Amino acid sequence: MTNALQLSVPDGVPYIDYSREVDFPVADVFNAHRDPELISQWLGPRGMKMEMDHYDFVTGGTYKYTHTGPDGVPYDFSGIFHTVRENEFAIQTFEFSGYPDVVSIESLTFEDLGNGRTRLTSHGVYPTMEARDGMASSGMEDGLGQGYDRLEELLASLAGARSPQEAS
Repeated sequence: MTNALQLSVPDGVPYIDYSREVDFPVADVFNAHRDPELISQWLGPRGMKMEMDHYDFVTGGTYKYTHTGPDGVPYDFSGIFHTVRENEFAIQTFEFSGYPDVVSIESLTFEDLGNGRTRLTSHGVYPTMEARDGMASSGMEDGLGQGYDRLEELLASLAGARSPQEAS
């Protein structure tokens, strides 16, 4: 993919920020974050099997899913969607079984760049520097990068599957 993930782990603050541009319209990108059937096709690194327990991308909704690697090791993720504004913004909690008892709060902004392009911007806040550093060293950057590559591949396949009348 031509759109690289930009990840920032600033010194001295318990934050992780990232952004990624996507060559698809905001509505399509938002829908791929909302629809559990689509989420399970792109979220996370390649080679992981995803089992969706539940995923309700609405204000007050919750989610829980498991990624299992080729080695058979499961990684559980869960949280609550505190605010979801269609095609604009989401705030959620995020819990990863690799760091039990650590909950981060993450925002995700969907920005329309025009010409059918979107910028995703995320800000994650961790309870301690140790928790932030643990997440940053967990393979997060590689997993996010691969996931967003997979998102673009999925959106391209969905756009290719539309009839000419639907695409216009």
